[in-house]
Amino acid sequence: MCHPPAPPHLSPTSPPFLPGFDGRIGTNFLTTLVKFTGLYVDPWVRALQTSEFRSADRLELVTLFKYLEFCLEQVVKDNELGALTEALDGQYTEPGPGGDPIRNPSVLPTGKNIHALDPQSIPTQAALKSARLIVDRLLEREKDNNGGKWPETIALVLWGTDNIKTYGESLAQVMMMVGVKPVADSLGRVNKLEVIPLEELGRPRVDVVVNCSGVFRDLFVNQMLLLDRAIKMAAEQDEPDEMNFVRKHAKQQAAEMGMNLRDAATRVFSNSSGSYSSNVNLAVENSSWSDESQLQEMYLKRKSFAFNSDRPGAGGEEGRDIFERALKTVDVTFQNLDSSEISLTDVSHYFDSDPTKLVQGLRTDGKAPSSYIADTTTANAQVRTLGETVRLDARTKLLNPKWYEGMMSSGYEGVREIQKRLTNTMGWSATSGQVDNWVYDEANSTFIEDPEMAARLMEANPNSFRKLVATFLEANGRGYWEADPEKIERLRQLYMDVEDKIEGVE
Repeated sequence: MCHPPAPPHLSPTSPPFLPGFDGRIGTNFLTTLVKFTGLYVDPWVRALQTSEFRSADRLELVTLFKYLEFCLEQVVKDNELGALTEALDGQYTEPGPGGDPIRNPSVLPTGKNIHALDPQSIPTQAALKSARLIVDRLLEREKDNNGGKWPETIALVLWGTDNIKTYGESLAQVMMMVGVKPVADSLGRVNKLEVIPLEELGRPRVDVVVNCSGVFRDLFVNQMLLLDRAIKMAAEQDEPDEMNFVRKHAKQQAAEMGMNLRDAATRVFSNSSGSYSSNVNLAVENSSWSDESQLQEMYLKRKSFAFNSDRPGAGGEEGRDIFERALKTVDVTFQNLDSSEISLTDVSHYFDSDPTKLVQGLRTDGKAPSSYIADTTTANAQVRTLGETVRLDARTKLLNPKWYEGMMSSGYEGVREIQKRLTNTMGWSATSGQVDNWVYDEANSTFIEDPEMAARLMEANPNSFRKLVATFLEANGRGYWEADPEKIERLRQLYMDVEDKIEGVE
């Protein structure tokens, strides 16, 4: 995680951001008077006196809380309109980085002429450190869940905006999996690679299948080629197969396909130039798919364009054969959640890039791969199973009264958000099968079986409510939700009622 330089000294009397008597931001005259008497005790000191941290080093705490006060100042400052009027007047607008303010508070205050980063500067050393921690936790968890066996291949996704916000964290994760370390040159450009010896790595090199989003391809094509170099470098190490799964699989695929080792070690894929997503999300959102095999065919057809560092000017070349053969060896599918603003069912992009059921269909043994999500929204990164993350997401958003009542307060658009979240939940059923039956049961009880709630939804946005009801029926029809016949009949009747309302039939 990146941190800004230490903030300047903050005077406790600097207006207008003065801690009030209760610790809130404000201009409290009484607090100012008490501070001058020497009787004032900082709110954080009072709070810690009765906690387990009462013996913590006071000087370190002073530094910490001054930094937090600095961060809070940046949050409450608002210069967007000021900067806009100055820019329209032809004046200079101060530049500054964009991104997640939790990861990098220096993006605040708002109102700057924001920029991202130098694409060749990632992954940073901070991203590399965080990536090593996440990869270790991922591999250890899968090893514990798999009888002490290391996973041989991991399929994962690289997102463009996420790598901007994390300065290449997921990019670094791939390199850590194969046991290759990126090295920056004297100008800070990451364009060199060093193989980590097995003795230092302490485990086998894990093979990968990397699926890059279209935005990542557009922004970071040089880093995609660097990644391809890293994977091929790992494949060329003269090491035992049981300690180098990249080499093991590349040798097998080279023999099967009649190609050299480097081409057989191709593992970096994306869409063709100018194309974005697998369109699985669009099919799910529009209910325009017949079965899961159709979704999987869309994924394979659109996401199988290979990027080869040996032919850097060629761009994405159609490579479905090697893509499918690489996916056949996958034991684990993996994605990152790096922002507290967006979770698995907020948007459809996450399930759009999930190959869990596809891998199960390609594997000769028909075994479903383990699926994990890394939550790096805090410094203490957590690795959870996909099922755990979907359940957490359902409890904190879709089934949380604070969330859905907040949505309902927005009226028409709020109902659409509720409907969209249920549709995205069903998307995860379609691509991974990791949504528990109780999620649909509880959602049905909350939004359909409660007559008052159903009436509110229908009144606020009948079109989105119709889609919500249709999604429940579709989830049942596709086998993702086992429900009593009475519930399904109630949904069918409700669908006809809302149809009548939309059509103006009394």
